Amino acid sequence: MPTFDLILRNGHVVLDDEVRQADVAIEGGRFAEIGNVTGGARETVDAAGLHVFPGLIDPHVHFNEPGRTDWEGIATGSAALAAGGGTCFFDMPLNSNPPVLSGADFDAKRTVAEKSSLTDFALWGGLTPDNLARLDELAERGVIGFKAFMSNSGIAEFNNVDDWTLYRGMQIAAKHGLVVAVHAENDVLAAGFTRAAIDAGKTSMADYLQSRPGVVEIDAVQRALAIAQAAGCKVHIVHVSTWQAAALVKTSRFRFQNAGLALGADASCETCPHYLLLNADDAIAIGPAAKCSPPIRSEADRLELLHCLMAPQPYFDFVGSDHSPSPASMKRSPDAFKNWGGIAGVQSTLSALLTLDVGEVTVGKLTAKHVARRFGLKSKGEIAPGMDADFSLVNVRESFTLERRELLDRHKLSPYVGRSFRGRIVRTVVRGTTIFETGKIVSPPIGQLVRPAV
Repeated sequence: MPTFDLILRNGHVVLDDEVRQADVAIEGGRFAEIGNVTGGARETVDAAGLHVFPGLIDPHVHFNEPGRTDWEGIATGSAALAAGGGTCFFDMPLNSNPPVLSGADFDAKRTVAEKSSLTDFALWGGLTPDNLARLDELAERGVIGFKAFMSNSGIAEFNNVDDWTLYRGMQIAAKHGLVVAVHAENDVLAAGFTRAAIDAGKTSMADYLQSRPGVVEIDAVQRALAIAQAAGCKVHIVHVSTWQAAALVKTSRFRFQNAGLALGADASCETCPHYLLLNADDAIAIGPAAKCSPPIRSEADRLELLHCLMAPQPYFDFVGSDHSPSPASMKRSPDAFKNWGGIAGVQSTLSALLTLDVGEVTVGKLTAKHVARRFGLKSKGEIAPGMDADFSLVNVRESFTLERRELLDRHKLSPYVGRSFRGRIVRTVVRGTTIFETGKIVSPPIGQLVRPAV
């Protein structure tokens, strides 16, 4: 009789501190043994020549459903995630319509996700001036944390916070032990630079990039960290695009770890593949598909971010895609300011990091372990006995050019089309069930809600 459900033989297993050639046994949806596994299995996979990565957890996606499914959708979004080696996503409270601002909104999104998601998922709740009284009910439902915008979100139903609202919301989040994720851009500066550019007739993509200089982000990050420290709240800065902002977070975190709230905030931050792969010249050449906020910056900025990512004491805790798609019709204006700002890249994070020569162990931490630990997902993020059997098999030596036909998200408007990558995802497995294999989805939806252990 078989001993295990599945055994991977002779793969290069990406562990917490090394890559080791070993067998991996899975039973009951969890990792059972790692090493020289004896006994049989219902299925045996020869993983020789492949790397076994912990399942990628993307903490920052906009799959939008319900309400704006024509922009994306949980079925197509989770399929693209799976094709990129992803096994879990955290969906942002916008651009769903309605946004997730109440318990009823959470319930509606959870129902859709449980019917449609290939991968496991968590849901962010919104923190706006309009729903402070609803944050407790969202926490009780199991949100992974709260998301706040310090600048205009672009969505009329999701208002940005002032400093007082952010402080009050962070106090409530702290009571529940939850993280507040902040889109940190100074709204007054962003609006002022934008008005000045438009009034001067400067509406090209290059003009848009210049209209949100680094100070817009840096100032807001400083304020978010100070408010989090005062509120005693865990804070996470999303899509950091400048090394100065990353340094502020690193310094605050170091001070907190050594002196508590007296000197710093319990802070973390992420960056995105598009800030690491692309520079301003690339964005101008690509056009609307590369518009985002904060914007893609200069080549010097890109190189500084790479240094921050791969420093011996990294500035970034993890990398998220900030997958924020829209129909092509929303990205056709010659006026760059009128085009929707959002990059579709959920399928490319793992390959992007491998292409940038980020070491395999570091990739595992940036895309899995650190996300799981920060947000209290105790059974995810590592290949270790007893953990959920979430993983991908990757040929790290194979190079390929990304073609539009390979993309599984709804509109296939990735700015990476035509770009060369290293690291072909061969197979993706969620809790022991194969959901993606050799270019195709091979499973019905099996996704389950995951909640933070706080």
